[in-house]
Amino acid sequence: MKVIFLQDVKGQGKKGEVKDVSEGYANNFLFPRKMAAPASEGAMKVLEQQKKAEDKRKAQEKADAEALGRKLAETTVTIKAKSGADGRLFGAVSSKQVAEALDKAGLKVDKRKLVMDEPIRTLGFTEVAVKLHPEVTSRIRVQVVEE
Repeated sequence: MKVIFLQDVKGQGKKGEVKDVSEGYANNFLFPRKMAAPASEGAMKVLEQQKKAEDKRKAQEKADAEALGRKLAETTVTIKAKSGADGRLFGAVSSKQVAEALDKAGLKVDKRKLVMDEPIRTLGFTEVAVKLHPEVTSRIRVQVVEE
């Protein structure tokens, strides 16, 4: 019996897949738990429509991420911090501070998307990677100046 999985089922299939399973398994386990639906002609058309809508949404998200990435690549963020005589900071500049500075500049970026192995601890320019989408990564310049 062909079924369309409505959610991931361990060992059987992922959401949206169409698979052949035994009739008893489908009628006694999958259908009562709303894990699958019969793969009728109408259900297949609905599934196809959902896949097209999902692909369109993912393409739009990627395009938005690429546009934001181009804006970020042209952006330099300035952050003021207290420092000693040798240019070392008292403390460090974290991803949260960089995200707040970007927010003030009008670019909304979540601090978890900033890829910083460790906080910035010196004055001057630093390149920070921003992972906007699984396939889109951009870089911003962060300038730390003495307060």
